[in-house]
Amino acid sequence: MQRLYRLLKKDNVSTSPEDLICYGFDASRIQVMPMAVVWPEDTEDVVKVSEFAYENDIPLVPRGAGTSTTGGAVPCRGGIVISLERMDRILEVDTDNLTVLVEPGVINGSLQKELGTRGYFYPPDPASMNFCTIGGNVAENAGGPRAIKYGVTGDYVMALEAVLPDGRLIQTGVRTPKGVVGYDLKSLLVGSEGTLSIITGIRLKILPEPQSIITLLVSFDDLRASGDAVSGIISSKVIPRTLEFMDRAAIQAAETYNPCGLKDAEALLIIELDGDLKTVQRESQKVVEVCTALGAEVRVAEDNASRNNLWECRRAVSPALHTIAPTKISEDIVVPRTRIPDMLIFLRKLSEENGIKIVNFGHAGDGNIHVNIMVDEENAEEYRKGLSLVKKIFSETLRLGGTISGEHGVGLTKAEYIEMEIRPSEMDLMRGIKKLFDHKNILNPGKVFP
Repeated sequence: MQRLYRLLKKDNVSTSPEDLICYGFDASRIQVMPMAVVWPEDTEDVVKVSEFAYENDIPLVPRGAGTSTTGGAVPCRGGIVISLERMDRILEVDTDNLTVLVEPGVINGSLQKELGTRGYFYPPDPASMNFCTIGGNVAENAGGPRAIKYGVTGDYVMALEAVLPDGRLIQTGVRTPKGVVGYDLKSLLVGSEGTLSIITGIRLKILPEPQSIITLLVSFDDLRASGDAVSGIISSKVIPRTLEFMDRAAIQAAETYNPCGLKDAEALLIIELDGDLKTVQRESQKVVEVCTALGAEVRVAEDNASRNNLWECRRAVSPALHTIAPTKISEDIVVPRTRIPDMLIFLRKLSEENGIKIVNFGHAGDGNIHVNIMVDEENAEEYRKGLSLVKKIFSETLRLGGTISGEHGVGLTKAEYIEMEIRPSEMDLMRGIKKLFDHKNILNPGKVFP
């Protein structure tokens, strides 16, 4: 480790117990102590650390802000955690070409604010946007409420600079809207959870801010009707900017945690439309008609303060769940929109049959439901029972034509289930790609593959 100290500035390397504890876990709450933590300040630092780890066969775990709920940033085999939080500069805002160039440690919300001052925006907006990093978003291919209309992180990544496990630097992608020269390595790195390379530079597409936004709060006394409304809105040829869902338990938790006047209902939808004023007004009327026909009550956010209040409530749901039980087993399933009602009814029934509260919320517009099994980890029997529900939920998800992870990746917590969805032939190809990039298996080892 003495050589590691000589590679970087003194304050950029630590083996102190305090730092090892802090960087040994993420939002999954799994903890494994690394042997060291490093904070590179530029790409050259990343290259030096990678070469050191490669020469000495030491695991190397890239880390953004540690917001992964699947253990993606946990150093499960020890080694060195390489925290990219100090590489946090917005290097270029090119409004003529609608791109930005950023380092991986830039906070998503900080980028949003910077672009907002210029009349532009970056669509992917995870619930953790005020503290998650762009590098982490790329590694997980993160989404967010606006994904229904604007897509996920990978839809905005134009080019990447990355360091391979042996220290080689690669450039992938292009600065132009089109480019089909060779294999698309850039898209291979997006969502690879830090298992193939360490991303050090990111060029993203940006968009002009829309002229108008209308936000609707829609409450339902019938759970199935709320799910039917989602596909009904899309069938009416309206694609909202956001179409968020909260079930009764999520509503109650949010109100207990941060009261904001949400109506007590079986389910709520937060629907936002954007574009030119006439189009938004016409589309919002269509949405109101679809929802009221299903027995819903619709409220319109009157101003920016009301709109921001609604989004504060929505983003408070995840931390608010601890008012229900001390431990949440958090899953991130996606089903076709037309199967949302079936999935919601299945989850309600599963909860009632097993006597365990299951709280559901998420991005209903693209079928992405965050399923939270609420238990007490200290109660061994209850915790085991809660864990046993995960496979049942995944089985039903796949039966309905869905996927077991929409935006949280696989990491550690879902690795044992990946073969429920990925067949052996595809798994062999994935393992081959991992070996090609990282034949020593030192970069974020133990993740994704069972």
